[in-house]
Amino acid sequence: MNMGGKGKSPFANFCQIGVIVRDMDEAVKFYESLGIGPFESPKGPAPIFDRQVYGKPAPDVKNRISTTQMGAVQLELVQPISGKSLQMEFLEKHGEGVNHLAFLVDDLDGEAAKLVGKGFRVVSSGRMLGGGAFAYLDTDKIGGIVFELIQQPSST
Repeated sequence: MNMGGKGKSPFANFCQIGVIVRDMDEAVKFYESLGIGPFESPKGPAPIFDRQVYGKPAPDVKNRISTTQMGAVQLELVQPISGKSLQMEFLEKHGEGVNHLAFLVDDLDGEAAKLVGKGFRVVSSGRMLGGGAFAYLDTDKIGGIVFELIQQPSST
């Protein structure tokens, strides 16, 4: 992902649009027919550990992911497979569609704490093998879009 410029707001480094789909193969074929792609999917098991959904461990969550770059922004397609997740909940309530906007941050815990202090709730989070982490916040009350904060692994 392109890191973009640094900013004081946790929303200064917009990096990703997340779209929930029912059928990954069909969705990839559709977007590629529009000239968007090629898509890449991670190989092997997801590198996520310590996943939490609504504050509870969620080791059974499985999502199929495919991504492509559209300029400086990544398009992430997510097909919920199993487990109680925000993605499965979204699909059941709304069907397919834009689920989240993601922003890169240098200090995930610090930025998430600031937003919690403003009344938002972390509804899902996880740590990645290699040091990255993510947190989804319940910013969907107005506008229907969840915000995700992503901290990439440090390069040191």
